[in-house]
Formats: sequence, C-alpha cells, structure tokens
Amino acid sequence: MTTARDDGPVPGRRITLVTRRDLFDYIRTEGAPWYGRLDDIAFLSRLYDLNDLPSEDYRFSTALEDIQQHCVRNPGDWPDDWVLTDSRFGLTNGPDEQLLGFLAQMVHPVVRSSSEHATAMVSDFNKMLSRDGWALEPRGSMSSRPVYAPTLLGGLPDIAIGSAHAVAARVDEEYMAQQLTRMEGAVAAEPELAIGTAKEFIETICKTVLDERQEPHDKNDDVLALVRKTTKCLQLVPAQLDSSAPATATVKRMMMNLAQLVQGAAELRNAYGTGHGRSKAQASQRLTSRHARLAVGAASTLGVFLYETHEEGGASAAAGPGL
Repeated sequence: MTTARDDGPVPGRRITLVTRRDLFDYIRTEGAPWYGRLDDIAFLSRLYDLNDLPSEDYRFSTALEDIQQHCVRNPGDWPDDWVLTDSRFGLTNGPDEQLLGFLAQMVHPVVRSSSEHATAMVSDFNKMLSRDGWALEPRGSMSSRPVYAPTLLGGLPDIAIGSAHAVAARVDEEYMAQQLTRMEGAVAAEPELAIGTAKEFIETICKTVLDERQEPHDKNDDVLALVRKTTKCLQLVPAQLDSSAPATATVKRMMMNLAQLVQGAAELRNAYGTGHGRSKAQASQRLTSRHARLAVGAASTLGVFLYETHEEGGASAAAGPGL
C-alpha cells in the first residue's frame, strides 16, 4: 500500500502543498497583514459571499457572523493568519484559482497602500508560483497602478476576461473589478457564485452605459431588459460598414443570445440552490466549473463589446429596430 505524499500536486491542481506552505510563510511575514489597509471582512467580501458560506460556530449561521464575532467584537479570538487554514476559503486544499485570486487581491491597489511593496510582493510570489507553472501578471491598471491577475505560464491568454479587466480599469469602477475577481476565483471552487457574479457584471456594464448616456432604466430590470435597452442606444455596426437595419438587427440578436446564455445559467443556479442552507441531497446536485466558464466567458465577451461600443461614441438614438 502506497502512502500518500503531501509534497506533490493534488489531482486537478498544479500548485503543490510545498509551494502553498512557502507562500503562507511569506504571507505571515513579508505580506502581513494579508488584508492590507482593509479588514478581514472587507477583504474577503471582494472574493467570497460571506453570507453564503457556513458558520463553524453553533451560535451563528454564516461565515460573516463568525468573523464579526471573532475578529470584530472579540479581536484576538483567532490568530492573524486564521484565513490561511480555514477550509471554507480553500487556500490550503482548494483549486489553484482560489489561492491565486487571494494573492492577486493582496496586491490590489485598493488593498495594498504602497505600490513599491505590492511590486516586491508580486516578484516574490512569482518566484514561488513559477515552480508550478503560474504567475501574477498585470492586467489593466487603476489610478496608474497595475492590477494583477493569474496567468498560466505557457498557456493561451484568456482574451475575454483580460479585456474585461481592461474595461473595468478604464471605467475606474472598483465594484466592477471586484466582480471580475470573484468570477475568476470562483469558477472552479464555487461555480454558482461565479455564475451569479457573471450576471451581476452584465447588469453593472449595462447600467453604467445607460447612466453615462442618460438613458432611463428601472431598478427591477433583469439582464435581458437591460441588454435590450443598452443595445437600443448604441450604434452596434461601425459607421463605415453597412449600418442597415438587417445588419444592426443581426448584431443585436448575437448580443441577446449571449445575454440569454448568462441569464439561463443563473436560472439553473437558482434551481439547484446557491450553497447556504442546502440539504445534503441538494448539495450533491451542483453545477460544475464548465457551466461557470460558459457563463463567465459569455458575460466577459458581452460586457466588453457593449462598453467598447459605448466608448467609441455610437449614436445615442436607437440604432435600428428594437428587440
């Protein structure tokens, strides 16, 4: 009988436990505090839905309540590095993307006050991550400071999500950047969260475009209604091309197909539940990362197209027939 070793990669992951331990040792020293100029709750809320994660304290029902009790009302109950070994956050035994998203947030301009410290941390992180084929690389900027995201060394870049990060940086919308980070980090570990956030990302893009164009929208508009209103006020076909009604209608139909894909994934997510409060039987019936990748890819592609079309100054009058 072969004894399992803990120094190699876990199936489905590239980052070994040795590398994780090295990273954790660094975080406890050079990277402390891991939440930077935020606090435990503000930092973790950028990556997780704390109300959807369970409590490990019998008095409470959610992770948010746990953290409030032990880090806010009674600081010192938990050690400073508690999150590194808390199984709910998957940094020790979860998918690579979960750990990488955590590291990327540690050096985010909103989190780390010193750009020089952030740069040094990225360099040190990459020395450790490169052993297992990963790196943090700049993907857009905020206030002239780089925003980092995980990249698989030697792999093809994720063009859609990369372009979405660039759009978020140009909009300078912190909430939008947070949504993208959540989507990336949750695809493997929490597909339902990734799908729900993909829908929220499209809603944010549409509302941003409509607000900047002073076009009305209702707080109860769903994704499909928002996409319809957004496409209606954009010139979807470049002026130098055929801008006839049929051409515009074709592009609109393509946009609505992407929106329906995201909306459909969200409906599936709701049908299967979203984690907190599910029974044991329900917990075994989960959407998978492939569903999440589909929704995240569609949302990123659609969001980038809509905002870049808006940036290019399309006519604010309706472009062709509505849907």
